[in-house]
Amino acid sequence: MFKVEAITPAIGAEVSGVSLNKNLNNDTVEKIYNSLIKHQVIFFRGQNLTPESHLKLAKSFGDIDPGHPVYPHVEGFQSIVLLKNDENNKPDTNDWHKDFTFKSNPPFASILHSVRVPKVGGDTLWASMSAAYESLPDGWKEDLEGLKAIHDMGTFRNDFYREGGVDSVNSALKKVGSAVHKVIETHPISGLKYLNVNQSFTRNIVNESQGASDHILQFLFKHIAKPEFQVRFSWKNNSVAIWDNRITQHYAICDYLPNLRHMHRITVINDKREKSFHSIS
Repeated sequence: MFKVEAITPAIGAEVSGVSLNKNLNNDTVEKIYNSLIKHQVIFFRGQNLTPESHLKLAKSFGDIDPGHPVYPHVEGFQSIVLLKNDENNKPDTNDWHKDFTFKSNPPFASILHSVRVPKVGGDTLWASMSAAYESLPDGWKEDLEGLKAIHDMGTFRNDFYREGGVDSVNSALKKVGSAVHKVIETHPISGLKYLNVNQSFTRNIVNESQGASDHILQFLFKHIAKPEFQVRFSWKNNSVAIWDNRITQHYAICDYLPNLRHMHRITVINDKREKSFHSIS
């Protein structure tokens, strides 16, 4: 029996009574989607997910990303990102971020499957950007409305520098580019307003001096990090997390080295239900 249990008041729920490896009927897929919209990130236990089932689940939500610009992929599956970290391959995801905000159209969602995780450590945090927005003082809400910010590839500079020095960084910056997004956005399905800046990729507030921009962004980054807006998930082998990248941020804790943490992730570029939702509305 399909069951959803909230984990915190602000964000996160655990879903049980469904096997993601089986052919999911439309009703079950809709229940999963609706749970995701309501809780922003949802979790499943005991899911020995095959790459084929992982892809099929992702495609039920929308078009999938063909491959990450930096990370490797699972052999034979270009669109499944391989996140395999230990003391010889340290992760760079232990920072609050939304995925790909340096793109003009950041992705809708991600589906992360834990293949092998340490007995302790390696948890992931998610934060609700709608809860963070709602708790802002009214004055800050008014001041932020209408502001835009520049996003670029941020901490990925380190990956390109290790690969080929400053020339590689300059080439990547030109290739990847930047994007400008509103500081306050509105979720296209739920209608909730949310904060749309993140520490990894947001660089400057448009039309503000560097000092003023830093003041605004540092305040927001500290505000976002409050535990009241967060859920913490302790992974076990064959757990699955699905999160709405539009309205959440996440932080993968790097406290497990030298142990191995092996994960597979698919990114869903667009929400195929968004178009039909607006046509009905």
